Amino acid sequence: MNYRMFTVAIVTFFLCAACSTRDDDGFQSSGIDDCLNFGTSELRLTIQESFTTLPSKVSVFFKITDLDGNGVSGLVGSNFRIFEKGRNDQDCFNQISSAESSADISPNAQIFKNNAFLVLDLSNSVLSSSLSELKQASISFINNVVPQDPTDSFRMAIYWFDGENELHLLQPLTSEIAPLEAAINGITTDISNDPSTDLYGAVIKATAVADDVIDSFEEQEIFAAASVVVFTDGTDQAARFTKQQALESVRNADSDISFFTIGLGSEIDQQTLSQIGVTGSVVAENTAQLEQVFNTISDNVSGEANSFYLFEYCSPKRDGSGTSELVIQAFDGDRQGSVETSFNAEGFTAGCTN
Repeated sequence: MNYRMFTVAIVTFFLCAACSTRDDDGFQSSGIDDCLNFGTSELRLTIQESFTTLPSKVSVFFKITDLDGNGVSGLVGSNFRIFEKGRNDQDCFNQISSAESSADISPNAQIFKNNAFLVLDLSNSVLSSSLSELKQASISFINNVVPQDPTDSFRMAIYWFDGENELHLLQPLTSEIAPLEAAINGITTDISNDPSTDLYGAVIKATAVADDVIDSFEEQEIFAAASVVVFTDGTDQAARFTKQQALESVRNADSDISFFTIGLGSEIDQQTLSQIGVTGSVVAENTAQLEQVFNTISDNVSGEANSFYLFEYCSPKRDGSGTSELVIQAFDGDRQGSVETSFNAEGFTAGCTN
């Protein structure tokens, strides 16, 4: 897809609301029509946003996960089949020809903002016994997650907590690796003024930060998601907030926020960490395993960030044809999944280009 042409199209769409139909007033999701006979689904497709742009472009932004909730990344156009059904198609859906419809599946980079928040426990137990290993693991995490070539579509920030009632900012959101590494390397053993651990408070505050970032993008009508990764070597000791409050903050967070936890040592509460890290939770038994488990989570974070896709095509339906049904089917090896939605072709004419 030509990036400049796409950018112009998106800008035109957002500036001309009368020329488009957003998900809440033109698209409806439903179950897959039995006539397609796709069989058992092992992939889950979730529509994040759908809209139409005159003269006849249909755009669907969606996420793909497996049944365990892990993001499915790296899919290309040949991994998808698209079906359309209008009111004159009596029997079942017709597969869309990519050549005739200028259909295109692209990854998220052009219209999507993904934000990762690394939240580190820097209480006294970490600073006194595992700071060196934590630095090494964090830098490895950064290099595995942040693209080597900076892109506006992915940014990371680093926060830390101890016993204070504050989530400390170590490095604001950036798309560049160097300042993130410098922030980690700059951590010293005297950074903390409170040796206690405000784990639940850190979870609540980090969730609020991620929610605010997503809300700010939504106000600009930009698609966004976030990953919150919390590391700790212990349990909550400050007792300012309850476990229930922390878990409620996770449950009530924006649906586009993923939560991961990394635990170290024998003093952690694995059950609590797995409840906070609803997307993924790992434990290192000792500091020698710390980099390995950080890398495990980095793979999951990268998978989440790259599991969003944009489908666009020029529909043959025209003004007066009413509402049409649309099905997107995805394949990843032997696994398949699909999602069905609908769009209104009001105002559609010839001349669409992707």
